[in-house]
Amino acid sequence: MDFLGIGGLELLLILIVALLVVGPGKIVEISRTLGKTVNAFKKAASELTTQVTKELEEEKKAASELAAQVNQEIVEGKKPSSNSDKNDMTISGSDNKVK
Repeated sequence: MDFLGIGGLELLLILIVALLVVGPGKIVEISRTLGKTVNAFKKAASELTTQVTKELEEEKKAASELAAQVNQEIVEGKKPSSNSDKNDMTISGSDNKVK
């Protein structure tokens, strides 16, 4: 038996020392509280994992829809919906020489 890198004899020794230090009544109470705390942490971790997975799936779906829309616009030969006038600027005048 190997629990968190602690063998069976070491775990038994720890339990005996704990029993001597806090007494049999407190061991049960401490064990119960520790069990509830561990279960609460497991539940919180599970809920967090579920929420993150759900949000990632939503983002993936939105990105997929956007990619489909862009692909459709490309197929139809449309220009992208961004402002394309920026690329059509021309420089005029004699002061604008490339050196």
